Amino acid sequence: MLAFYEQLVLRRPFAVLGLLSVLLLLALLQFPKIRIDASADSLLLQGDPALEYFREVGRRYSSEDFIVITWRPKAPLLSDQSLQPLSAMAEELRVLPGVSSVVTVMDVPLLQSPPVGLSQVTSGDPLPSLKDPNIDREQALKEFTQSPLYSNLLVGEQGDVTAIQVNLVRADGDGDLLRERDELRLAERSGDFDASAAARLAEVEQEVKRRSAEQLGQQSDLVAGVRGVVDGYRDHAGIFVGGVPMIAADMVSFVRSDLVLFGSAILAVMVLVLALIFRRLKWVVIPLLSCSLGVAYTLGILGFLDWRMTVISSNVVAVLLIVGLAIAIHLVVRYRELHQEQPDAPTFDRVRDTMRLMAVPCVYTGVTTMVAFVSLVVSGIQPVIDFGWMMTLGICVALMVSFSLVPALMLLWPMDREPVSAEEGAPFTMRFASIADHHGSLVLWGSLALSVFVVVGVLRLQVENRFIDYFKETTEIYQGMELLDARLGGTIPLDIVIAAPDSSAPLPGLESSSNTAVTPLAEDDPFAEEFEDPFGSETKASFAETDEFADDGFGDNPFTGDAFADDAFADGDDFFESDGDAFAGSSSDQNVDPGFWFSLEGMRLIDRLQGIVDGYAETGKTQSLSTTFELFRQLLGDDMGSVELALARNALSEDISRQLVAPYFNAERDEARITVRVKETSEDLRRAAFLRDLNLALQTEGGLDEGQARFTGMLVMYNNVLQSLFASQILTLGAVFAVILLMFWILFRSFSLALIALAPNLLAAGMVLGIMGFAGIPLDIMTITIAAIVVGIGVDNCIHYVHRFKREFPADRNYLASMYRCHGSIGRAMYYTTLTLVVGFSTLTLSNFNPSLYFGVLTVIAMSAAVVGALLLLPRLILLFKPLGAEQ
Repeated sequence: MLAFYEQLVLRRPFAVLGLLSVLLLLALLQFPKIRIDASADSLLLQGDPALEYFREVGRRYSSEDFIVITWRPKAPLLSDQSLQPLSAMAEELRVLPGVSSVVTVMDVPLLQSPPVGLSQVTSGDPLPSLKDPNIDREQALKEFTQSPLYSNLLVGEQGDVTAIQVNLVRADGDGDLLRERDELRLAERSGDFDASAAARLAEVEQEVKRRSAEQLGQQSDLVAGVRGVVDGYRDHAGIFVGGVPMIAADMVSFVRSDLVLFGSAILAVMVLVLALIFRRLKWVVIPLLSCSLGVAYTLGILGFLDWRMTVISSNVVAVLLIVGLAIAIHLVVRYRELHQEQPDAPTFDRVRDTMRLMAVPCVYTGVTTMVAFVSLVVSGIQPVIDFGWMMTLGICVALMVSFSLVPALMLLWPMDREPVSAEEGAPFTMRFASIADHHGSLVLWGSLALSVFVVVGVLRLQVENRFIDYFKETTEIYQGMELLDARLGGTIPLDIVIAAPDSSAPLPGLESSSNTAVTPLAEDDPFAEEFEDPFGSETKASFAETDEFADDGFGDNPFTGDAFADDAFADGDDFFESDGDAFAGSSSDQNVDPGFWFSLEGMRLIDRLQGIVDGYAETGKTQSLSTTFELFRQLLGDDMGSVELALARNALSEDISRQLVAPYFNAERDEARITVRVKETSEDLRRAAFLRDLNLALQTEGGLDEGQARFTGMLVMYNNVLQSLFASQILTLGAVFAVILLMFWILFRSFSLALIALAPNLLAAGMVLGIMGFAGIPLDIMTITIAAIVVGIGVDNCIHYVHRFKREFPADRNYLASMYRCHGSIGRAMYYTTLTLVVGFSTLTLSNFNPSLYFGVLTVIAMSAAVVGALLLLPRLILLFKPLGAEQ
């Protein structure tokens, strides 16, 4: 094998460089195809049984994507100084490409300023609004801050801030495509999959990617346009832009900025550190070219395959720099050692011996690192899975580049005039050897104390996270989400879908032993037959298919169901449509069941359930049929029963039904829906506990049967993602360490030595997780990759050290002398690698995107812990247990 490698690579350095140059050109041509995917679909737990129901509810209760702008004027909210620039800004927003409508306080009807009755509402005359010059604005402000439709949604309770909703044009057809993709994926997992189905799945996934990229590009342009308009009005009010499209666009922007800015900064710092360490241009350029070329090839492959990076897998660039640079530095340090030992030997012989001596440890470190990253594949979270496979691909590329480019450059670069002197750069690592030698007990007791720290810290580790914590407090995303939570009803959507009770079951205590059929609820109402069900066909027609982002739940419009969700008033249409008769349109010749939820019992139940939900501190704005019924009570009076409910329901036009009924009621299924906006900024939010307690309260206090209420929405889906992390990753680490132990056993041919080599890795991985626990850094889809990085890096150091120790020990069979020689040779390479990367990755602490900041800090801790464990604990354990046999 070595002879083949020698003939193919070492004997043809010019050909190797030529081939690598051509491959680099081909890779660079693929760079324009590289995409960053920030769509919601990339952050969901694939295979989650709740995912299909989640999307089904999204299709059943259709919604649009939207952007929310908060307006906090310097003047009173409803003064001319506030409303005039607000109206002007809204007009500019309406003409932007991709905007379907814009809704402000100027566009919604006023039902209590002064109070109007149902007959007046349905008379056909325009309803009052702020556009009317004679409106009492003080009374209007009172309505906005107290109305169940507007309070904490359109206007804050204190009356000093309002929301402007920019509804986006909906993309048609994506819902069908997503459903087909999910069905094909399910068939693939179940085994019922043939070649034609595989081809169709590839075709569908490619089309989904194309549409996703197209929509993300359009949304990014739209967000930029919205911000351009908004910037012209910041002198009039405090303005923040929010909404899923804006967050997706900003996340892509942050990631791209970090890749370019901090990627360049990391390389610049690495150049400086390598120059200080090696003091030779040759040994600065070769490692940097090697790791940079490996990253370039990997990115080219990703672009060619249209394998898109996400906010998580974008870290592949930084981690590949770690892996590639580590391999190159180990090769350089080993070459320099041989140069010092054999200054008169031919360059070719030194290069060949360097590759021969380092091939086994470098390949094994690569394989074990890949094992650590493959553990991410079982997460079920697509971006985490992609990160695992991308790193596996990138490590293979880094190994091939390192063992082709580095030796070629060593052979072609002019030889140093003088060998490296023994005095140059006296190894700092010898101090670690001295500590392990003279203070062994301190090392062991310190490791034991650190183990206790790890256990306590890991027990404190949480799988909860606030999405707002991904951003620094100075960013617009953070400030906008904080304002929406505090003043405008919350941010995270939660849906509670409640099935109607079984109308054929007898009431408690009235069970009959006879076989007489129980009279259905509707038949108890002698007036029920007089009123036509306006939802016989209208409601079905209103359930449009959603686009990709709405379908996966991120598009859930938290304003859906309120009086301004679909901009029913921006074009001058009346809030209600009627021919003047409040109860027109009824038909006595049809026998229609109004449904449970439009009965007195149904109204009381939904009122009680919404009251329970409202009672939780974590919940913000809550809306349901109870909100609609409250409006009915304002129009008809508090004394309202089943007959009045049926009358009011029958009087509603199709437009108003779509606004006040369709978002909360499905006539075909006779089910009700409560929409909740949960406060993301609440530091006490514990998703799993909150959902569990709320479900129990709906049963014990609300009187629901088990399973009668089903929870869905982004809160549920993200909670499922977080909870899966512990099961799929923390527990999987045990399996990963078992595989690595087996690989150590095969490589070192000693089970005791394998156990000793594994100990520092366990401690390093546990230390990082323990620090996360004590620091309150949650385990989430952003930080879960740190565990794999810790294992991969820690394993590399231990493999290199033990492999070198096994080569040094037979020289004199003296454990202590072998330890000192290892610290002065391979220990130096480990130290150089860690120092370079620690300083470089420290620049990530300046990022505005907190996941990048956490990644930088935790990676620095991980690399430091790994090298300290390999230079202190590992040699001390070898000296203590003597796994290679007795000394001479």
